[in-house]
Amino acid sequence: MAAGNELIVESESPDDTESLGGALYRLLPPGTVVALQGDLAAGKTCLVRGMMQREAPGVEVSSPTFTLVNQYKGDRTVYHLDLYRLSGPVELIDLGFEEFFDPQGAVCLVEWAERAGDLLPDSRVDIYLDHAGADKRRIRIVDRGVLPVGWEDALKQGRP
Repeated sequence: MAAGNELIVESESPDDTESLGGALYRLLPPGTVVALQGDLAAGKTCLVRGMMQREAPGVEVSSPTFTLVNQYKGDRTVYHLDLYRLSGPVELIDLGFEEFFDPQGAVCLVEWAERAGDLLPDSRVDIYLDHAGADKRRIRIVDRGVLPVGWEDALKQGRP
């Protein structure tokens, strides 16, 4: 279902979530911040893995919970942040990570993005992942002025 700048997708499996990630990544312009939110094991890293299969096939993707940031190189640089261990935006500022939220020609994928608070740019893509039973996930994608016109249809058509 689409509602203006929002799309809700039901994922049936981790492979389906990865497929959605790859289809979405194709639509992201350089300089995009993607804010991922959801409970533990909701599929945030799985979605990122699908995006990276599109950008840099074969790269091993894991959540940077202890290092806070992984950097991947493909046609463009991708910063993958995991803010799970942070208590909030002040801690993020103390670490100097706010620079990642203006990634210029890169893409920044932020897990546990709610912990960044107001440091996130206004123009971004928000993704909310929720458990929907077994391996199923309910994924809500909200465009905040970043994605191209028709992105909802492109995502629906770009997946099996």
